[in-house]
Amino acid sequence: MNIVEKILARASGEKEVAPGQIVDAEVDVAMIHDLTGPRAIDSFREIGVKRVWDPERIVVVFDHDVPPSTIKAAGLQKKVREFVREQGIKHFYDIGRGGVCHVVMLEKGHVRPGDLVVGADSHTVTYGALGAFATGVGATDMAAVMATGKIWLRVPEALKFEIRGRLRKYVVAKDLILHIIGMIGAEGANYKAMIFSGEAVGEIGIDGRATMCNMSVEAGAKAGIVEPDEKTIRFVRERAKGDFTAVKSDPDAHFSKVFEVNASELEPQVAIPPSVDNVKPASEVGDIEIDQAFLGTCTNGRLDDLRIASEILKGKKVKEGVRFVVVPGSQEVYQRALEEGLIEIFLRAGAAVCAPGCGPCIGISRGVLADGEVCVSAANRNFIGRMGSPKAKVYLASPAVVAASAITGKITDPREVAGK
Repeated sequence: MNIVEKILARASGEKEVAPGQIVDAEVDVAMIHDLTGPRAIDSFREIGVKRVWDPERIVVVFDHDVPPSTIKAAGLQKKVREFVREQGIKHFYDIGRGGVCHVVMLEKGHVRPGDLVVGADSHTVTYGALGAFATGVGATDMAAVMATGKIWLRVPEALKFEIRGRLRKYVVAKDLILHIIGMIGAEGANYKAMIFSGEAVGEIGIDGRATMCNMSVEAGAKAGIVEPDEKTIRFVRERAKGDFTAVKSDPDAHFSKVFEVNASELEPQVAIPPSVDNVKPASEVGDIEIDQAFLGTCTNGRLDDLRIASEILKGKKVKEGVRFVVVPGSQEVYQRALEEGLIEIFLRAGAAVCAPGCGPCIGISRGVLADGEVCVSAANRNFIGRMGSPKAKVYLASPAVVAASAITGKITDPREVAGK
């Protein structure tokens, strides 16, 4: 069996499972946030169960609209807080105590190799970076999980991406996953698992692996996953409690298709609006002037992302007329960025550094775009209206491209400005 089949077999008490099989699986961890939590709680109430299945295995994170931007949002967050207290939920990350849920879940040790994790958010797939099977579910499914600790899943087919070589300077994991999505299309992995392996993946750190797994859902994937190695084990042991069993695919495991990618040939990539799979090298995008550059989100708000952006930005200024919005992915990332002097570099360059949260990515606050404006973003989606006006345009790129573009005022290959 491959790694996905092994995890789902263990979770469902089966010796083995096969693609297409429906399993009744026991969930290790469930996550809700301030946007999906209220709906899941309403559905939980409708079921009629008085207590959640295990208050220590449910994680609640406030991140999408923080601090709340409307009275309605404040009321919904109050509702979730009351549920947390009522149910005795142990792991609650309120405003100022956590950050973006998919960053917090990894850094606070809530995900371990071999786990089955569900979250009421499509980018729950991020947790595959640690060798877990993680997937997003709707509010009603989450309500059933909170009540029973179980979920029905159809075992997905698996696509394997064998990535050879090494990424060059200023070419990062975001470029790799954008290239892959451009290669297979936005529906190229519909209800399949994307398994990333090979020499290049071994060289990529946990932050970069999280980026790749995070964006697997943009190709329609049910899960994205990197088989655990020593980097994984070290990361998890520093954070998680309890024992865990890291699993890997058998040597003769079946994959529905195997793709080979040469990372050594890759250039910085950009996804052209309004689709994630319309991908070109940054050098071929053309003379696209920008109004805003955005660095952050569950895709690229981690410490390594801030490090590479600050490296490019150090000693330079954001171009007049361009807004550069930087949102660290969590309180922990923010604190470490302060200690390393990264925040000072952003501030001296003229960037606006905001508190951790999802606001700009989903067009709620702190970076909403007006009609006709153009943004180069390190986020995961460039759909029409994603960051504000439906008449705005969002180009997706790596933190390096975003930082370089903030300096020049147009979408720029970071290799053109680095070191100058």
